[in-house]
Parts: sequence; C-alpha cells; structure tokens
Amino acid sequence: MKKLIFMITILFAAIILINTSFLSKIDSTSNDQEVLMTAKFDENGQVMLAENGKNILRYAYNTVFETDDYAFNGLDANEYVKTENDTFMANPSIYAVARSNYIHPIFGLNEEILTRDWSKDHPHHRGIYWAWPEVDFGKTRNDLHALQKVFARPTGRIALSNGTDFAQVEAENLWIMEEGIMPIAREIAMIRAYSKSEKFRIIDLAFRFEGLKDSVTIARRGTDAYGGLNIRMMTPKDQKLTYHTDKAKQNPRRCWSDLSGIFSGNETPSGMTVFQYKKNPEYPGEWVEYPELSWVQPTFPTTGTRYPLNPGEPLVLRFRLIVHTGSTPNDQIIKELWDAYHAEALPEFELAW
Repeated sequence: MKKLIFMITILFAAIILINTSFLSKIDSTSNDQEVLMTAKFDENGQVMLAENGKNILRYAYNTVFETDDYAFNGLDANEYVKTENDTFMANPSIYAVARSNYIHPIFGLNEEILTRDWSKDHPHHRGIYWAWPEVDFGKTRNDLHALQKVFARPTGRIALSNGTDFAQVEAENLWIMEEGIMPIAREIAMIRAYSKSEKFRIIDLAFRFEGLKDSVTIARRGTDAYGGLNIRMMTPKDQKLTYHTDKAKQNPRRCWSDLSGIFSGNETPSGMTVFQYKKNPEYPGEWVEYPELSWVQPTFPTTGTRYPLNPGEPLVLRFRLIVHTGSTPNDQIIKELWDAYHAEALPEFELAW
C-alpha cells in the first residue's frame, strides 16, 4: 500500500513539474504595464500573492510538511480542553498528515499572520481550506477535512495572473482515494486578491466542484457541525468573534462573520471579515464557531443533508474575505461592503472545465 501511494505521489509530482513550467508563464499584463499585484511560485513551488513585494497570502498548491516555515507549531498554542467526545485529541498524530490545496498564511495589512497551520490541538487544521469531513463514495465514508482516506491532489493545471488591480491564482485538483489513482471528483479553486486601501483588502474566493463518479456526496460532521469553507485563525489577544445572518424576510439578506484582535507581530487590532455570496446554493449557510480554536466558518450544506456531486452538475461556491485594520467594522461599513460585493461583476473561471 505504501509503495502504491509513493508511486502515485511521484506520478502527480511529474505531472505538476511538466504543467506548471508552462502555465506559470500565463499572466494578464503586457510588458509596458506597471505590475503592482503579483502571483508567483516561491522556491517550494507554492503560489505567493503580493502587492509591491509585500506578501498578501500563500496558496499551497503542492505538498506542505510539518517542517514548513509557516507551521508555527511552538507559537501561542491554544489551551484546548479535551472532552469525553473529542476523538481528535485521543491520538492527534494520525491527523498530522502532509497537505495541499489551501491558503496559509493570510497576512494582515501590517504583515502580521492571521491564519494558523499544523496546530498541536488539531494538526489537520490548515488556514483556510474548502473540505468536508464526510465525503461518501458508494458505501465508503472518507474525510477530506481531516485528511483521512481521500485527498485533493494537484493536476498541474494552474494559471497565474498579475496586474495593477489584482493578482490571481486558479488551480485544478482531483479528489483521490488513498488506495487508488482514479479520481472521484474534480475541483477548481480561484483566489483573487485586490490592491489594498488604507484600512481594507478584498480577497475573493470561488470554487467549482463536480463528481467524476456516481454516488459521491459531501456533508458536514454528523450533518450538523463543521464543513465547507473552514477557517482556522491564529489566536489573537483580546479576541472578538462575531457572526450575523439577517432574518429570512429581510431583503437583501446579509450574512457575515468577523474575527479580530491583536495578532502576534502587530501592536494594534486587526482581523478578517467573511461574506457568503447570496447566490450560493442553500444560502445562507449556518455559522459554526469554536472560540477556543479561533474558528468561525460558513457551513455547507444544510443541516441534516448530504449534497450530491453529480457528474455534469458542478457545484459553485463563492465567498469574499475582507482583511482589515482595527477591530470589527461597524454595521454600516459591513452593509456597504456586503452591498458592493453583490453589485460587482465577479471573476469568472478561466481554466477549461
């Protein structure tokens, strides 16, 4: 089994090496255009988005190990309280698995690090990642969230865009069962970071998922807990966690969360706001919070359901992140930012489906 997994890893590495050498040259600028926003491969083959040379975020497209420069295992570990029902703390080492296809770190406007990876309490938590703890294929249950039995593997199809207003990465992954090489689902992730203002930076996320086999479904843990767009933050001093969903009859029905505080490396408050896109299926997703883990997330799908990823019927989910200085933005600012998000033309997927 280990030999097979090793051979699969080598195969994907070869594909990536061939494809990224070509696709990394794709961008949206001409030679005479001033480039402020860049998306570039770093020395480890990960994609770093930056503005004027200052890092915005890293998209980990290739495998990340516990020795990664941004693991921070020994810094500011949460005092997590183990409970009777907490199976993850019983033997956390089985979840300390090399991972890819996620965002970490996201940097604040003062270059402080906002997200967390390889935490001691839940080593499978990995910054911002789009995954489900119950990925069913036929009669088999797999866990993309906790890196058990199914994994998102890069295909090497990746496009980088540079420009004056935004930098973008769009990348393809296949969901592969650990005992085989045949994929059960395909996804494309698009991450676009815009140039910052004095107090805010906007980051748009868009994901497209499609089953490649029949009988693939996704669900939250127990169909009522976490799963979807998972967000593990560093634990700031004076942490403030907020989330809000307007009442059902309100129009527009806004839906947002925020986590802010004083993060390591910064002397003043900062944080990140998350908007759900109103045209997401089953909008609005329920919010799930774990304050002791600096975690608040929009979930998908609805409680008590399993969402089918059918061949030929892509699922598209969109979100907007607002990285900000200061504490939680006031209600009026939130409304203005949310309304602006829904008034704009959103980025379209460019990689051929």
